[in-house]
Order: sequence, then C-alpha cells, then structure tokens
Amino acid sequence: MVNTALFPSVFQVWSWLDAVPDPEIPVISLVDLGIIRDVRIEGDCLVIEVSPTYSGCPAMSVIDEDITAALNKNRVGNFRLERKLSPAWTTDWISEKGRKALLSYGIAPPQASGVPKSCPNCGAPKVEKISQFGSTPCKAIWKCQSCLEPFDYFKCI
Repeated sequence: MVNTALFPSVFQVWSWLDAVPDPEIPVISLVDLGIIRDVRIEGDCLVIEVSPTYSGCPAMSVIDEDITAALNKNRVGNFRLERKLSPAWTTDWISEKGRKALLSYGIAPPQASGVPKSCPNCGAPKVEKISQFGSTPCKAIWKCQSCLEPFDYFKCI
C-alpha cells in the first residue's frame, strides 16, 4: 500500500506546474502550452509526463530544470520526469488561456488554417508572411499590412 500522505495532491502539483513559465515564451505556462501531459503517483514516486513541442526542442533541458526547481521548492522529494513523444504534441493542446496570453504578448496564436487571423498589435486582418523561420523554430515572422509591424506567429503543428 502506498502512503500518499508523502505526496501533495495531483491537483496541487498541476497548480505548481501552471506557475512554471515556458523558457522561450515566458507569458505562457508549461501547462497552458500543453506540454505537461500527466501527473500521477506510481508507488512511492511522483511521475510527470512532459512532451516537447517538437523532437529537437532546445528548451527541454531548461524545462526539466524548471520543473525540478518547482518540485524542490515545494519539497517534493521523490519524482521522475518522463518524456512522452507519442502522440506528438500539437498546437491544439494550447489552452484558451495560453492562446490569449500569446496574443497579449504580441504573438499570434496558431490557427488551423496556418494563417494568423489578425495582427496581434493592431488587430487588422491583412497580414503577410515574411519568413517561415522566426525567433524560435516553432514560430514564423509575419507583418501587418496596416500598421506595418512585424510579429511572431506560433506555427500550427
């Protein structure tokens, strides 16, 4: 029999992880980005499943360190981080709260069409792609045809 009194509730762990920002886009939490896949207790170990946004994501080591720091801060002693590659992460997993955070930060959230709905700076609907490659591999650079400002668009994956 497992003594679950040694662990915080799974709900509590989710709330701690919701406070951990993505290292590349600090206005969105790891939870709202959708990369925290599961939190569970297995035997005497807390297990957290994490999916990268793509297989070569350079931020994964920092993400692991940030999760570890959050758990250590909250005195969770025995835990394991598991990389979950299947099914692959998709932008569909970004929460509505996360999409709003991206937009308020000036990053157009992903759209099923692959085209931003509007400029995150002025809201104008006429935008054009400048480059498929943006500040990170998961973003592209677009430009508003009204305010002429460039902006990042989170690619639909």
